Amino acid sequence: MGQKAIDVLIIGAGPTGLTLACELARSGLSFRIIEKSAASQAGSRGKGIQPRSLEVFDNLGMIDTVLSHGQMGMPICSVDAAGKEAWSGLEGGEPRPDIPYPSTLVIPQWRIEEALRNHLLSHGGEVEFGVELVSFDQSLDSVDTEVVTGDGESETIRSRWLVGCDGGHSIVRKHAGFEFLGETIDDIRMIVADVRAEGVERSCWRMWRHEEGFAALCPLPSTDQFQYQASIVPSQDGELSIDNMQAILETRTRRTDIRLKDVGWRSLWRANVRMVDRYRSGRVLLAGDAAHIHSPAGGQGMNTGIQDAHNLGWKLVSVIRGASILLLNTYEEERLPVAAGVLSLSNDLLRQAIKDRGIAVKRDERTNQLSVGYRGSSLSREEGAQRALLRAGDRAPDASGLRTTSGERRLFELLRGEHFTLLCFGVHQEIDELVLKHNWLRLRAVNVVAELAMPEDVVDTAGSLHAAYAPDATPFYVIRPDGYIGLIADRISAVDTWFEAAFQSKSR
Repeated sequence: MGQKAIDVLIIGAGPTGLTLACELARSGLSFRIIEKSAASQAGSRGKGIQPRSLEVFDNLGMIDTVLSHGQMGMPICSVDAAGKEAWSGLEGGEPRPDIPYPSTLVIPQWRIEEALRNHLLSHGGEVEFGVELVSFDQSLDSVDTEVVTGDGESETIRSRWLVGCDGGHSIVRKHAGFEFLGETIDDIRMIVADVRAEGVERSCWRMWRHEEGFAALCPLPSTDQFQYQASIVPSQDGELSIDNMQAILETRTRRTDIRLKDVGWRSLWRANVRMVDRYRSGRVLLAGDAAHIHSPAGGQGMNTGIQDAHNLGWKLVSVIRGASILLLNTYEEERLPVAAGVLSLSNDLLRQAIKDRGIAVKRDERTNQLSVGYRGSSLSREEGAQRALLRAGDRAPDASGLRTTSGERRLFELLRGEHFTLLCFGVHQEIDELVLKHNWLRLRAVNVVAELAMPEDVVDTAGSLHAAYAPDATPFYVIRPDGYIGLIADRISAVDTWFEAAFQSKSR
């Protein structure tokens, strides 16, 4: 055909596809992101961003925008069948030097997508709406994808890689022949809708428990709406009319003073828990709901997709820049067990919610995803003394109070971007040569020293960096672009060996 291939074609412009697009755009890769819907999706849908996903947005450089449209630590008022109130919250404690975002952020999904689209625009990228995938065929070195626009025009797009981020009904997954294992539980249903309401304050997330099920109204920050939720058993009416939703609310709250006014986006959700058994077929990869769909219990689905994209993005970039294609095997190796664990967790929380006739809003280290890591990954390696706490494969902790030649910084600010970071404690003569050798991977050094001398030097004035990394026996840490520790080592030669083994680069 003689057609020049773009690097990546992304199918689907939800949070997963948009996060991946932002990753590729900041790295300067050629890509397109297409979405069959004619315009951006309305509706709150997912509404909780976990601390680890907030760190992803920090790394992308868009955290302030996201935080400005959400609310941390939203209070929760739960009312039992006897009318007794119990108060709790989504707070996860105060920010710490190593954990700057300790709590779930309540924010409607459409706001997340809006922030990602705007961030993508700032890097010169844009979603192509109203473009639908028809079919694709892959060869050893490319994928030819046939798409059609809303006005019926067809086009064949040649790309080096195709990534399906097109949701639970993924056409990419079906066309490539991935199995989607699991089940749909038709007798577990829930009405979810965006509503305006009178007679209820917006100061907290309110839930009511009743013998026939639960109802809830959660104020959606940066809007004048609430997210309405109500469980529906098989014998109950799941009609999505405002009259039916009002009747359910009055029954379960035992109140008539709360009036629903307008209903926007609405859906009858069914328990559909499934996942694929692999993430890649040749040059076709899956991410987000296309690979795994969960119950909404615990707020895990959207977050898991965002982190799929964060993991996959830097690996695609590295391979396109010259790393061995085998690096992409670690995407499935690392993310498939995470998806399985999240699926199990969300199912457990769903069963507990049904038993309690309430909503699973538990927030702890299982749900905030800060404990997600890759200790068993082939990319995670340790040389020298074994660590008692921090291990290769763990999330790299943040640290505050770092003095640099450009002012005070947090470690996350220094990690922000597409690069690898070699965190070195002390002065080491071989660093410059090593950074130059692996510069094709955008390797940067951060040298922790007693006094500033070079632009890459930092002084740990508050001691938080030493407290998090305890570097006495192992002064070298390689931090991947997605914020996980690839290597902990006691000698600089091990760093060179890790890069050679992990990336097996071709001629560049």
